[in-house]
Amino acid sequence: MNREQKALLLRILLAAGIAVLVSFIPAEGVYQLGLYLIPFLIAGADVLGRAFRGLINRQPFDEALLMSAATLGALAMAFLKTGDYAEAVAVMILYQTGELFESCAVAKSRKSITALLDLRPETALIKNEQGDLIPVPAAEVAPCAVITVKPGDRIPLDGVITEGCTSINTAALTGEALPREAGPGSGVYSGTLNLSGLITVKTTKSFQDSAASKIVELIEEAGLRKSSSERFVTRFARVYTPLVTLAALALALLPPFILMLSGEPGNWSEWCYRALTFLIISCPCALVISVPLSFFAALGGASRQGILIKGSSFMESLAHAGTVVFDKTGTLTRGTFEVTGLYPAGVTADKLLMTLAHAERFSQHPAARAIIRAYGRKDFPYETLCVREIPGRGVSCAIPGLFGDQENAAPVLAGNRLFLQDNGVPAPECQHHGTVIHAAIRGQYLGYAVLSDTLKDGARESIRDLRALGILRLVMLTGDTSGAARETAASLDLPEYHAELLPKDKLKILEEIIRSSRNNDAGTPRKNDRVIFAGDGINDAPALTRADAGIAMGSMGSDVAVEAADVALMDDDPRKIPLAVGISRKCLRIVRENIILTIGIKALCLLLGALGLAGLWLAVFADVGVMILAVLNALRCFLTGDVLRNAKTAPEG
Repeated sequence: MNREQKALLLRILLAAGIAVLVSFIPAEGVYQLGLYLIPFLIAGADVLGRAFRGLINRQPFDEALLMSAATLGALAMAFLKTGDYAEAVAVMILYQTGELFESCAVAKSRKSITALLDLRPETALIKNEQGDLIPVPAAEVAPCAVITVKPGDRIPLDGVITEGCTSINTAALTGEALPREAGPGSGVYSGTLNLSGLITVKTTKSFQDSAASKIVELIEEAGLRKSSSERFVTRFARVYTPLVTLAALALALLPPFILMLSGEPGNWSEWCYRALTFLIISCPCALVISVPLSFFAALGGASRQGILIKGSSFMESLAHAGTVVFDKTGTLTRGTFEVTGLYPAGVTADKLLMTLAHAERFSQHPAARAIIRAYGRKDFPYETLCVREIPGRGVSCAIPGLFGDQENAAPVLAGNRLFLQDNGVPAPECQHHGTVIHAAIRGQYLGYAVLSDTLKDGARESIRDLRALGILRLVMLTGDTSGAARETAASLDLPEYHAELLPKDKLKILEEIIRSSRNNDAGTPRKNDRVIFAGDGINDAPALTRADAGIAMGSMGSDVAVEAADVALMDDDPRKIPLAVGISRKCLRIVRENIILTIGIKALCLLLGALGLAGLWLAVFADVGVMILAVLNALRCFLTGDVLRNAKTAPEG
């Protein structure tokens, strides 16, 4: 509890204790009223103050006014007729108990989000001319500066490690519990935790543009984008509160007046009591609190999983999705070359890979880097001489000793089929999809390696989980070749895909998918017609913006993704896509439950109160009790472990 919550709890306990003591003191009339006013004001002075300020500011119609009018009226009724002050005091104490519960629930829902503010270290360590580490404000460190991060400290700025090796805990940004190893050349992001080693980092971004700052900014903006459910509740409360106030006034005045005109006793006190009960029951706080709290809790639960949703309005789009469109490279696949096959001719596969690795060791081409990774060794037993690289074709070189010709090293060729043919070496055509690098020595063909973009971990599980959620239309768009797209689609069991697309082509096809999703063959609107687009957030920015909900993959280091997308995944795990849909569906289901629960119980109790069948105690349950039930239900949005199991269909409405 914070200081304000502790103070409210103390006031509630003090007011309850004094009320019990006062009940044993023999007093009557104004003296009894004075004694009961002590616990009443201790518990409810702030409520009365809010109601008074609302009247002064011409914004009177809120739950503070309703509660103040009802409890003050109950005190007046007790003074004039019943002498039972305890009921009014108890109503105020219970109302404040509900307010305390609400405050604690909201604080809990904020905890996981406001914790992001702690991700941004305020200082960075920079060496001075004497070599001492001096803390300076992180906001003053410019890009390309060199900072030092000690073990156990959070990294203050985005950058690249230049010295040192360590383990990085990225859980605060990505939700990934396992640390990852990092060394020279590894990119690091602000807010992540340096676990084990002293590292030197060359910064790549300013403090304001760093990953942690962008995340905090994104979360702060999320609260400004309200869902249609939240807007409905705001409009509802704005109209509902003055209406029930007028209805309570009419209930207090009209029935006794009509009875008096008909010659019967008006029984003013009875009808005033009913009107006061009506006022307490009608407080809309359960609805006004629980609906925004549900969305806030869901946003917090999603952020703990490394899913940043820019506002509750986008949660509705996710919840009502019927189609998911994927970019291929960087979304379903890693976006980097990997050696997926070695096909030797007359030599062993190891000898073929060693030859290719020695030939490509000095090249910076992505395919060459993939071969070096597949080789997996830091030592190269043989020298590579006379290297000549022809862009777009391949590499020729000499590797003495590789094939036993230490004195007169024969030329080695490594490149595409045309490169070998131009050098008089026949190379076969390959049916494999991907990049093919052939090798030859002394005109003798040695075989080839196939390099392909590989599926991400979790890509198949993502497709499976989306289908389990009832999203049956899954489409892949890519600028890659038809053969590569067909192979990826087949491995993921995606029957619908489009290949060889420019960014404008992706946008055009997405527009067609959105149009077709809005109406079925009969021309009638579909139930779940929203379209999600998941991409890497760079060349997919137009499609991310156009989709009902754009999801940026791996956006921890991508400014374009954060700006263009509606949802940012802090790692590039495609399994987070169905998780985001599941969290959104659970949230909307809970919101719908709270609306039905609150309006249903209040409508019944309002009817009972108007008929004189409900007193102030039932009114307190209809107000405070229903609010507590709704808030407890809303806090279930924090729990994200069961969303894929229990969110098979989109919510109604």
